[in-house]
Amino acid sequence: MFESHSRFHSANDKRRILVVEDEQINREILGFMLEASYDVCFAETGAEALRILDEDYQTLSLVLLDLNLPDMKGIDILHRIKGNGNTAVLPIIVMTADQNAEVECLSIGATDFISKPYPKQEIVLARIRRTIELFEDRDILHWTERDNLTGLYNSEFFYRYAIQIDSFHQDTPMDAIVLDINHFHMLNERFGNSFGNEALKRVAETLLAAVSDTNGIVSRKTADTFLIYCPHRTDYQSILDAACVELTADCHVRARMGVYSEVDRSIDIERRFDRAKRAADTVRNSYPSAIGFYDDTLHEKELFAEQLLEDFRTAIREKQFLVYYQPKFDIRSAEPVLHSAEALVRWKHSKLGLISPGIFIPLFEKNGFIRELDSYVWKETADRIRCWREKYGRSLPVSVNVSRIDLNDPPLLEMLESTVDEAGIAHRDFLLEITESAYTEDADLIINVVKTLREHGFTIEMDDFGTGYSSLNMITKLPIDTLKLDLQFIRTAFQGKKDTRTLEAVIGLAHSLGLATVAEGVETEEQLCVLKTLGCDIVQGYYFSKPLPPEAFEVFLQETKN
Repeated sequence: MFESHSRFHSANDKRRILVVEDEQINREILGFMLEASYDVCFAETGAEALRILDEDYQTLSLVLLDLNLPDMKGIDILHRIKGNGNTAVLPIIVMTADQNAEVECLSIGATDFISKPYPKQEIVLARIRRTIELFEDRDILHWTERDNLTGLYNSEFFYRYAIQIDSFHQDTPMDAIVLDINHFHMLNERFGNSFGNEALKRVAETLLAAVSDTNGIVSRKTADTFLIYCPHRTDYQSILDAACVELTADCHVRARMGVYSEVDRSIDIERRFDRAKRAADTVRNSYPSAIGFYDDTLHEKELFAEQLLEDFRTAIREKQFLVYYQPKFDIRSAEPVLHSAEALVRWKHSKLGLISPGIFIPLFEKNGFIRELDSYVWKETADRIRCWREKYGRSLPVSVNVSRIDLNDPPLLEMLESTVDEAGIAHRDFLLEITESAYTEDADLIINVVKTLREHGFTIEMDDFGTGYSSLNMITKLPIDTLKLDLQFIRTAFQGKKDTRTLEAVIGLAHSLGLATVAEGVETEEQLCVLKTLGCDIVQGYYFSKPLPPEAFEVFLQETKN
């Protein structure tokens, strides 16, 4: 589709010029003028000129074109050259004694003129040299500002041109649009990079065609992300559908779109597209709706998230993060017995009140604060285990979360060892929960880290099993001690026809591998009885207690202190 037109030099390192001239005397004069500085080839007829252009256009730096040829008019040749995608950008200097032809030639695309009879050699050489320099400078600029594959603007120049559009069309409402191709890497893996590149080219052509009539501009920012800046419109679905047609012709890859409609020009251009990108991310896993819009609701969420990030350091310093504990009961004996607990963090914000961990945990995982928060929770929990041991004469194991971000942190083992050593507690009382999904991100790395933790005496629990990330076969390969069944997994088993066969199979498999099982989200006596019958070892949930602050949790310790 798009091809660089940078010229090759000839073997003698001279730029190559095609002279189209039928009169021998004129060819000799031009040859004498040019041959010391340029590699000159000649065509005596229009047909010969077009053949050379068709075969060797990539080697040419300039065409000198006579308007009077024996087989066709020079004007017609000029039309042919400028109408051909391969030769359209070649600079053409027209040679004529007819000054009336200049306007017509310029309108077709001629670059300059040399009058007949020819002026001094110095003048001819100066005009040719300057024309080639301007062309090559323009060509370099063109391919500096363009994506090599699609020919669209790269993001740097795209943003510059978007700013220019704003300055010249101050009263025109503009839209910032981001189009992301879902799982594009799979297309390359299945069909090869060449197939993927062709698909990207077709998408680029489609997007450019969709907005060119309103002077919109398009960029390919990354491998599978396109940016569009155009006057406000409402036909977003048709643009997305057209792009998807190019993607789904031979496969099932689809795209999603984020729209920041009628942008606020008081914010910089890149932030406008950040907003469009966030809108696109809101429909990342939504099949029915593949277009997300940046609106007041999303803006308010962003402001809220920004405030939470800004307040994080203060919250850590002022201990606004509270560690609650939910008891876990061993149900293998006749009566449930307090076995351990799970540490769960809550944020009691000084101004906003209690904030759900479902809001701030994903936010901190995304920006890296989760490491510091986890470390805070670990220390609070370890200190609490020691306090309860000293107060009640017993060590109660408590499980803490280790995020996927922590698992990629080289000092993880050192931090955990320091936490338990400073608190003076045993490794076996400091249980480590790692979510099922973490094992699927970089399995080899995570498995090696977890093996090291186990070798140093830590007990590992796989948390949230049953959320759909792993297979039953995967459990046999993982270095874990306990399998925690996700609360949604439990609820699903007891809904409708109450089919617990899968639950029974998982518990049986876990036991065959020597793993203990913990069921989360147990809320009814029926669930407790069935899980006990199925052989589940430990349960936690609202049937026994919601997560409690340390003081309230101590009631369980007091009741079971003997």
